[in-house]
Amino acid sequence: MQRDDAFLRAWRDTAIQPPEPEDDDSARPALRYRTLWISDLHLGTPGCQARALLDFLKYTECETLFLVGDIIDGWQLKRHWYWPQAHNDVIQKLLRKARKGTRVIFIPGNHDEFARKYLNHNFGGIDVADEWIHETADGRKLWIIHGDLFDGVIQCAKWLAYVGDSLYEFTLKLNRHLNSLRARMGLPYWSLSKYLKGKVKRAVSYVGDFENAVAREARNRGAQGVVCGHIHHAEMRDIDGILYCNDGDWVESLTALAEHADGTLEIIDWAQHMPVGTQAVPARETVAA
Repeated sequence: MQRDDAFLRAWRDTAIQPPEPEDDDSARPALRYRTLWISDLHLGTPGCQARALLDFLKYTECETLFLVGDIIDGWQLKRHWYWPQAHNDVIQKLLRKARKGTRVIFIPGNHDEFARKYLNHNFGGIDVADEWIHETADGRKLWIIHGDLFDGVIQCAKWLAYVGDSLYEFTLKLNRHLNSLRARMGLPYWSLSKYLKGKVKRAVSYVGDFENAVAREARNRGAQGVVCGHIHHAEMRDIDGILYCNDGDWVESLTALAEHADGTLEIIDWAQHMPVGTQAVPARETVAA
């Protein structure tokens, strides 16, 4: 199955599902923002923390929502079709937000690069774009890009990226089992792969090189900052006068980038907003036909 087919099949499978019921918002008040950025959901893989993501989408509201790449994982879907009901629910939730007035902008990444053939199209109210310039409420211009074009492995040795992807998926499998156990013990979510990356000097160096390269290009484009994803490492810091923001991911970090009404930016760690015991995704889920 080609990745283009995977994208269309995922969208088709979602479209034929009955509409998601209206939310009961009485349990917790929604957090309201001017803009939200999320990336690296990796829908179509067991590693996607769909339950946490649905909780985030339910209890946040914004004027504009950026989906900054790797939303649907075409690499994994090509190897093995995995599309549980929870992943349908995520797409339904995004489509519903678009219907209710949120501007939703999808910027494809390398795992959903098949969507780049649909640039400047609109799917169910969701705009598809290669990149974007966002102006914050306080007048700063932020360049929005997934970031894979600044990854030397992706650009120069794609076969190595595929190998790394398989090893990463294995680590995430261990992570799911570990967090299922932690949830039963009443302990909060903890990312094994994030911990390991932080301990490996080469990984730390790779992250730093990536961040510097993206910040340099943002400067060249006349932007005051950049928002990206790709490396699964939530961060917000100044790099030589350029505000570098990475919104993290939804397989490890459970993070998003948020803009408040006054233009202030912050990284949201959604694991801190969820009740203990609900963060970890079960090791096995029922797959939608």
